[in-house]
Amino acid sequence: MGLGSQVLFFFSALGAFNGLLLGIYFLFFSSKKYLSNYLLGALLIVLSIRIGKSVAFFFNYDLPKIYLQLGLTACFFIGPFLFFYIKSEIGKIKKMPKFWNVQLASWFILILAIGLIYPYHNFPYYWGNYIIPAIYVQWGIYVGFGGLSLINILKKKGKWEPYEKSILSIWLAVTVLYAAYVWAIVGRTRGSYILGAICFSILLYGILFVLLYRKKTSDLSSFAPKKYSDKKLNPEDASLLISKLKMLMEERHLFKNPNLKVNDLAKELNISSHQLSQFLNDNLGKNFTLFVNEYRINEACKALSKKSKLTIEAIGEDVGFNSKSTFFSTFKKLKNLTPSAYQQAKSTDL
Repeated sequence: MGLGSQVLFFFSALGAFNGLLLGIYFLFFSSKKYLSNYLLGALLIVLSIRIGKSVAFFFNYDLPKIYLQLGLTACFFIGPFLFFYIKSEIGKIKKMPKFWNVQLASWFILILAIGLIYPYHNFPYYWGNYIIPAIYVQWGIYVGFGGLSLINILKKKGKWEPYEKSILSIWLAVTVLYAAYVWAIVGRTRGSYILGAICFSILLYGILFVLLYRKKTSDLSSFAPKKYSDKKLNPEDASLLISKLKMLMEERHLFKNPNLKVNDLAKELNISSHQLSQFLNDNLGKNFTLFVNEYRINEACKALSKKSKLTIEAIGEDVGFNSKSTFFSTFKKLKNLTPSAYQQAKSTDL
């Protein structure tokens, strides 16, 4: 191996090795126990396995097919881990959803069955013409869905928070890698095959350089606490916080928790309870209790407007009220009608 090849091998392999170490760190040793960190760690590990396979194969075309099969198997999980990482950061998801686990388990069973029934060593034609293209199609679909999930961030046109820049950078890096490997498959040239490994090294060290330059890394996740000053938020920050509040109340229906406290909602937003109370008063003109009860009463109105089998008391309990009296008094205060009168009026309208 000449000097040029040695340098190429060292540089391309070093990226895979350090990516593997970084992935292990996020999975097992990071002090920030976020779901997105675990997913990022898993993403880096499968990427490193895939890159390592590329490097080994580029410098040794006689590499046993089992190693090629392992590398391509890891490739099968790059797309899912990328997509789940993006969704967990954007949606502030703290626990792995069952549907994600089902997807990962399904892909694992599928690729394991294919590997056992049609091992690369015995069926290189099937792998080259069907299985490998299918793997890259699957990877591309997840990359595409990841990009669609970033549309709202992209609409901000550069006015991104640090964690949003981090998400965009990781998605872009994986997309570049994907493009490099697709080019290698289409080009079918020996030189193009190492392109993915080189890109991975450049992107990995580029990101690490930026992190070292910034010194501060605690703001690179949406789960990191946001520090708001005592003064009123500017319109852009206020709009962002309102969007997060709506997501928590309208999509996750946190208001249905009868024991919901200001501390619980503030924790979901990664701000202090004092900051949340101040925000609600300054920007929405209401306290925490009124803010939550408005959602509860509006949800109760929807149920009362339908021919529900639930009693009025059961509807009040379902939307988050601890007692019948509190539900009735709050409803009367906000709607100037009792629940039964509201229900009767809506029945007459129908």
